[in-house]
Amino acid sequence: MEAQTKQRVTEDLGVFEELACDQNSLSHRLAIQYGVEPETFINWRWQMKHQLRTSEDFQRYCKLDPSELGSFAALKDLFNAGVTPYYAGLINEFPDQQGIRLQAIPRVEEMDDLKGLNDPLEEVAHSPVREVVHVYPDRVAFCVAMLCPVYCRYCYRKRRDDEEGLHFNRSIVDRGIAYIASNPAIKDVLITGGDPFIASDQAIDRLLARISEIPHVEIIRFGTRTPVTLPYRVTANLAKILKKYHPVWVNTHFNCTEELTPEACAAVSNLVDHGIPVGNQSVLLRGVNDSAEKMQDLCRALIRNRVRPYYVFHAHMVAGTAHLRVPISEGIAIMKSLRGNISGYGIPSYILDTPSGKVPIGHNHILGQDGHDLIVEDLRGEIWRETDAMKPMS
Repeated sequence: MEAQTKQRVTEDLGVFEELACDQNSLSHRLAIQYGVEPETFINWRWQMKHQLRTSEDFQRYCKLDPSELGSFAALKDLFNAGVTPYYAGLINEFPDQQGIRLQAIPRVEEMDDLKGLNDPLEEVAHSPVREVVHVYPDRVAFCVAMLCPVYCRYCYRKRRDDEEGLHFNRSIVDRGIAYIASNPAIKDVLITGGDPFIASDQAIDRLLARISEIPHVEIIRFGTRTPVTLPYRVTANLAKILKKYHPVWVNTHFNCTEELTPEACAAVSNLVDHGIPVGNQSVLLRGVNDSAEKMQDLCRALIRNRVRPYYVFHAHMVAGTAHLRVPISEGIAIMKSLRGNISGYGIPSYILDTPSGKVPIGHNHILGQDGHDLIVEDLRGEIWRETDAMKPMS
């Protein structure tokens, strides 16, 4: 029986078990820090069950400064804290960097936001049935999950923090699928949450089977942060399930290079090795990735690991995030710095998300028009005239 159990673990966890057995690996070191066996630490259900939620939880494993200590009690009624042992462990791994700390640990500055909104994208107004957000004619966001490995401090759905009974709720899923099936214009379904990968393989399989049976649905996408915050969930077995329903795409959410650990890269590999394209949607955050150097390093690291930098979002005007928001002018300058210094594959679109949809923003290289000629600023800041490229302006 013991041999059979070990075989099942090997088949399911694969490279994660190899990392856990390697005494020099992050997983092995963190397991020792948390006082559990490595094979326990790489169990994603154990990770969810043992999320760090209080200042006492965090202090057992990492030092909090005085302002952070007080923030847990001050913010408990505004937005819960919850961080997997794995992701919290990265704080100690990168003591000179603040990127993970700012995303994971509550801060009293969250109380000093006079402009933030509870529902900045007006999702409630765009939900014809519960948990289906329908903004664009041809696609919907289907919020099937309410659990997350990490409650990101900048989350634009934090208004839903205390809602219960919505995680893969059968009646909600049934109504959502019925709505999608009734609307032939819908070609693209984004499965999101919460984090939709925080469910059993069987539940994800059933959901995909039902959506893929709808004739007019052409692609299915997942929005998940598990490769970043709970990589052990992204097993080869999960990837095999997703592969059955191609075309399936996955967008994940790395914000800084510290998050691209060997464990996170192994999770990505499990997906792309099964033919699942992986894109990345970052959020521009103060102190996390708000410099040309940090953004370039992140984009380079992503493409090295076969992740396509897809979007960089201007941070939503969500309540409690003023200290993390970066002015759009700074964001445009950061994104401009990528052009010409990194492959086009590694340059994401800078996006302002609005209730009516996503708007690309960036530096305008077009300076004007002279007759049939287009006048532009090139990547060196010099003037270029593209001859006979335009119709004359009336």
